[in-house]
Amino acid sequence: MAETNETDAKPAEAPKLVSKALAQFIRDISFENILSQKGAQGDLQPEMTIKVSLDARKRAADHQYEVVTKLNVTNKSKSTGDTLFVLEVDYVGVFHIEGLPEEQMHPYLMIECPRMTFPFLRRIVSDITSDGGFPPVNLDTIDFLALYRNELARRVEAQKATVN
Repeated sequence: MAETNETDAKPAEAPKLVSKALAQFIRDISFENILSQKGAQGDLQPEMTIKVSLDARKRAADHQYEVVTKLNVTNKSKSTGDTLFVLEVDYVGVFHIEGLPEEQMHPYLMIECPRMTFPFLRRIVSDITSDGGFPPVNLDTIDFLALYRNELARRVEAQKATVN
């Protein structure tokens, strides 16, 4: 009977993850300084609302993906409810991703890719609001994992509602 040496057998190597940001750019931006257009009246204690949405798609080139972070920042006066400014930004990151199992691609695109581009988007928001005549808006770090989980839960609830 022949003996086999288990140390000679090499375990199958998992594909190595390759992830690179190829480009980042502003696809669309709008800043409306409504306060200056209408004129300031009374106490202007600001109250800010920030909405974030994400979108991702495969590009024509092999292993390339586009991830869009859409940000809407609305600043209103607490006392009057009047809008002071509105900022809308669509910020795109183009990524080359290889070696990631297909079932992990969607979470990676919706969590990790926006994490990589967020510092640049934060700087743009700060600069635009400052250049627009307001104190710079320094966004808190966004928890993209929590956003992803909330969106999954929302989709499950919406699916349950359509079944019933």
